[in-house]
Amino acid sequence: MNFITLLLSHLGSDKVSVNETELQRHSHDESFHPAITPDVVCFPEHTQDIVEILTIANQYSIPVTPFGIGSGLEGQVIPVKKGISVSFEKMTKILDFSPEDLTITVQPGITRLAVNEKTNRTGLMFPIDPGADASIGGMTATNASGTTAVKYGSVRDQILDLEVVLPNGTIIHTGTKAKKSSSGYHLNGLFAGSEGTLGIITAITLRLHGIPEYTQTARCTFDTVENCAQAAQIILMSGIPVLRMELVDQISIQTVNEYGGYDFPEAHSLFLEFSGNKEGVKADVKLAKELIQDLDCKHWEEADTPEQSNELWRARHEMAYAYRHKKGVAIAGADVCVPISQLPSLVEYARILIEESKLKGGILGHIGDGNFHTLISFDSNSPDEQARAELVNEKLADRAILLGGTCTGEHGVGIGKRKFQQAEHGAALELMQQIKHMIDPNHIMNPGKIFQ
Repeated sequence: MNFITLLLSHLGSDKVSVNETELQRHSHDESFHPAITPDVVCFPEHTQDIVEILTIANQYSIPVTPFGIGSGLEGQVIPVKKGISVSFEKMTKILDFSPEDLTITVQPGITRLAVNEKTNRTGLMFPIDPGADASIGGMTATNASGTTAVKYGSVRDQILDLEVVLPNGTIIHTGTKAKKSSSGYHLNGLFAGSEGTLGIITAITLRLHGIPEYTQTARCTFDTVENCAQAAQIILMSGIPVLRMELVDQISIQTVNEYGGYDFPEAHSLFLEFSGNKEGVKADVKLAKELIQDLDCKHWEEADTPEQSNELWRARHEMAYAYRHKKGVAIAGADVCVPISQLPSLVEYARILIEESKLKGGILGHIGDGNFHTLISFDSNSPDEQARAELVNEKLADRAILLGGTCTGEHGVGIGKRKFQQAEHGAALELMQQIKHMIDPNHIMNPGKIFQ
């Protein structure tokens, strides 16, 4: 009896598919890495379904690749060794919601917007915003962050407990619902960011936060990208509690204007959002404006209504679409993160690399926490252009590591950043590999990711 027949007998035909459309749908994410179809797709509904899948897979040494929404950018969901793709589209339940404890426990397939639809009614929110309406499981697996990371950090900082099924079918919990603990190893931190290489996360207990009383958005422009980064550094050093701090360079603003027919000021731009009580926010906005005047800040604009705020943020929100929308265009993007003091010079270095590549590309990102992105468009049918785009990312990652930073601030390692792991982690990489082998001795969990 082959493993697909076993899956059918244990799960039922409604949870197992070899339909070509489903195989293709689970063969790729939003990265440029080549699609690979799995042998079969499973659609579990409960933790016990995951236990059945992994028990069979482990017995027959069948590769298993978890699949959330498919919005990742480093190929984590691509089943490079084929085998079983585990889709979480039926695991979207809220298992427990405790407003009085500021916690919620969810299955991995639910998306962040669905979580906030539930929690916002009680004045609470899950604050991590990676841009896409990603699944909570996928965000946990890659330790996603996004625009609010400057204030709230990453998903790992919001996790109280994970229910995980290990490759041998054992169910474990990595924490509790208590706000803190000094008991044992920090397993939340181990599994959050493990990209499905150690086990399958089946339930996530998250911290919730109160929705701010008042928010205000501002946008300003500068003559150089380096000045934008310096402005961000000055504001952070002042102690102003910024909610969002985003950079978009001049070329990217021009690209958005062409894409949407807009007339945003075509200059290097810094987008800011402040939150708290209204009086305090107004004071923070005024102080931030005063602090950056010495950097020759121009076009300072403030939003007084939600509609005006949305308009100010439009250029940032539509950036990726502006670069991607043309047929035959692929995107290569870095997401390095460095100490704040190193940010201005690295941003300037990124601009030089893009210009040297002679490809169209922009710089944007969450520079409030030292994390920024490059978006480089290239002809998907041109190996030469793809090689040039990847070289920019490689040089930028190497420089970030040299400056004491990381090759990825939030996208994860996946396929694309495996080659930087030795340089970044040194002897610690061997320890990671040993942990992987101890938990997953048959190496069935998302093979080909993180490690070469």
